Amino acid sequence: MPDLPTPQDAAEAALFSECWDAVLAYADLCTSGSTAAAQLGREAFAHGTREARAAETGPVRSAGRRAARLPRIPLLLTAVRTTAAAWEEEGQGHKLDPDLRLWLNSDKAARYTGPPLKRPLALRGLRDLQQADAELLWLAEVEALPLSVVARRLGLDPATAADELQQVRTLFRDRCHRNHLDTPMDAQCRSYARLLDAVTRSSAADAPGDLSRHLATCVQCAEAAACLRLHGGGLPGALAGGVIGWGGLAYLERRRRAAEVRLGAGRPDAADKARGEPEDGEQKARVARNGLLVAAVLVSVLALGVSMMPFGGSGDDLGARGDAGRQPVADPNPDPNPDPPLPSAPDLPPATSKPAGKATENTGKSEKPAKPEGTNRHTEPQGTSSPTQDRESESPTCRVEYDLVNQWPDGFQATVTVTSSKPLDSWRVSWSFRDGQQVGQMWDASVSQDGSRVTATAADYNKSVPAGGDLAFGFLASWRGKNSPPYDFTLNGQDCAKSS
Repeated sequence: MPDLPTPQDAAEAALFSECWDAVLAYADLCTSGSTAAAQLGREAFAHGTREARAAETGPVRSAGRRAARLPRIPLLLTAVRTTAAAWEEEGQGHKLDPDLRLWLNSDKAARYTGPPLKRPLALRGLRDLQQADAELLWLAEVEALPLSVVARRLGLDPATAADELQQVRTLFRDRCHRNHLDTPMDAQCRSYARLLDAVTRSSAADAPGDLSRHLATCVQCAEAAACLRLHGGGLPGALAGGVIGWGGLAYLERRRRAAEVRLGAGRPDAADKARGEPEDGEQKARVARNGLLVAAVLVSVLALGVSMMPFGGSGDDLGARGDAGRQPVADPNPDPNPDPPLPSAPDLPPATSKPAGKATENTGKSEKPAKPEGTNRHTEPQGTSSPTQDRESESPTCRVEYDLVNQWPDGFQATVTVTSSKPLDSWRVSWSFRDGQQVGQMWDASVSQDGSRVTATAADYNKSVPAGGDLAFGFLASWRGKNSPPYDFTLNGQDCAKSS
């Protein structure tokens, strides 16, 4: 258990309880191990706390307003980046992620600390908002918290939180548009500035061809387009990338997964939560639905067991799946090389893999990995003639899900989740692109690409995957003309089936 920061008073204790998990999540991305992540998080939390206190006690500007500053969580996240830069200068760079070290020594990092008018547009726009508005926007968009939770944390009325969030989005867009016009730019960018504003105001408006080509080559205008376009789901990525910098999209993905774990079934619909319906009623409805589901499952299992009894099924067979129950009790041609018993699932980080719902099941023939819950619609073909035919008719040992998270004129963000029916000590996932897409950045794995073939190799911290568990990683890539989904997925050289 790593040492945690010691809050000095009630205000620091509240800040720690609300923000420490976010600080540690980003510190883990920035470092090469859990020990270094905890150390970086502690130092950054102390640095960010001092910065927040200095801003609170600083001089008051005209009209009774203090100097603009970031909300609490992004303030602490930028403190992580600043502390990491200090480590690099002090000779402790070996504790940091190698890609972060390259970024810290590039011109990209200088943008976040350089002249204010040249800093990322999202960073400037968020600082220009009132503190409460900026907190609302960050918690709802980047931290992926339900509006009911955000409303309780900020003291808002849950019934009007959705309307307030929409107003804040509009304010953020106006600030970004004003800052974009104030940014020093060349004549070509200036000529497209007002057209970009007009195109991004409507979800139905199509960008002219010349504007699309310009956005594909101009980073500054592409960032502006991401901040100005409130529809299409690109605002969280624009905020995370523009405020945090390196690893912003990877942090966004981790927070989304963390929110799904906390909420069980993923991020709820904001509109439903904003209606102010009593949570007790929702809880009772969920309990009732779950009770009916459990009862239906029990009745199905009991009926399956009764139907199997005349064929010599034993009591152990009652817990088997329907397709396993149809297998003969004794195979006249046993497999000479049965799979070994599977080890118990190790504890794994929640952001990289999750244990399967069941361990191995005894079908009377040989021990085989159980399938994850919720995938029983992909039943194995029935083999009856010989062990060779049985092995040829079995379904693939892995199943892959490809999710296109976001897409813009010249790039896209995607995640890959692979479910393995066998335990893995290490893994290597490969696939092919149809349209010449090129992967530029990947998190939770290292990437190599040879032509259209891409290979993702496990990181040091997520090599182990239990039987029936998931491995997941995300990446950013470029595309031109067409962006078809990838195909021919393999796991350690074995073909994977693609989830429907």
